[in-house]
Amino acid sequence: MVLGKVISVFNQKGGVGKTTTQINLSVAIAALGKRVLMIDNDPQGNSTSGIGIDKHNIDSSLYEALLEEEDVEGCIIPTKIPGLDILPSTISLAGAEIEMTGLDHREHLLKRITEEVKERYDYIFIDCPPSLGLLTLNALVAADSVVIPIQCEFYALEGVSQLMNTYRLVKKSLNRNLEIQGIILNMYDARNNLSIQVAEEVRNFFKAKVYNTIIPRNVRLAEAPSYGLSIFDYDPGSKGAIAYKELAEEFLWAEGDEIQ
Repeated sequence: MVLGKVISVFNQKGGVGKTTTQINLSVAIAALGKRVLMIDNDPQGNSTSGIGIDKHNIDSSLYEALLEEEDVEGCIIPTKIPGLDILPSTISLAGAEIEMTGLDHREHLLKRITEEVKERYDYIFIDCPPSLGLLTLNALVAADSVVIPIQCEFYALEGVSQLMNTYRLVKKSLNRNLEIQGIILNMYDARNNLSIQVAEEVRNFFKAKVYNTIIPRNVRLAEAPSYGLSIFDYDPGSKGAIAYKELAEEFLWAEGDEIQ
């Protein structure tokens, strides 16, 4: 187990469940007794609103921390979940990529932030935007590893080779220690032959890196963020909640980390 391990939730394809994974995996791991920080590295700020933080009521966010306009510690907000904090995002982050372009070491700005706070946490999860810009590069440079959600749908496999190319490029040129933490099969429908086929192909490609726990397609999972709640607060008995709890336990077991 690495103290303050930094994990980017990464897939440059949109709509694969990165934010849903970020929120619910973070909440589940915090519920198992770990200290967790979520970093909302997406200008849409869906992790921020999805955990119940009002984006219009934030004085300091990731934007200010990245550009060193504010101290990182002052930008972190405790959530309602014991053991879970968030470094929130607002729409101002959309302009950060332009401002970062002219800076030295522009790919390492987020790493500076995580280095400052990692001793306070067991795990730091970074939500990535669905694109390959400077914000995503910063997340991959800051990370020790990546968790990759892959939806069990037709176009999912199309993006896998592109995703792996990105991973290899970053590992080769910017972050040699970057590893694949695990692959999450997401939005799985057992009644659908395509879901079964995609899951099989992903397992064949990534082998043991694929988690045994599969996240089902679940309406309650899709509804929860609009109420600013994790699935555990919105519908703790749902299939989605049960799956994310099992995923958190499998995640910690694979890390060799004790469940409290």
